[in-house]
Amino acid sequence: MNLNEYQREAIKTRNRGILEPYRRLEEGLIGMNSESGEALDILKKFLFQGHELDVYKLEQELGDVLWYLAITAYALGVDLETIARININKLRKRYPNGFTCEDSLKRIDTEKD
Repeated sequence: MNLNEYQREAIKTRNRGILEPYRRLEEGLIGMNSESGEALDILKKFLFQGHELDVYKLEQELGDVLWYLAITAYALGVDLETIARININKLRKRYPNGFTCEDSLKRIDTEKD
């Protein structure tokens, strides 16, 4: 399954109630952050509370983040493959030879200007 196929399937399970476009955008962004928080909670329990790292639950939460990402992109009228391509192009410019600490530090210095 590619990203756009996933997005088409995810959209089928969205709330079909009448939502203004900005409300669907809010739903997506709030949902992504909520689910990211749940994923972070799994890591917190592992790091600080003696739990085993629950990879299955983490996979489930990451799937939920992906679902909300698909809905958010849909609200913007863009497909996930376009989002992925935009991100890769940005990263290639930022780190043309792969990530380096030097490039990262240089990026921070240029953002201050």
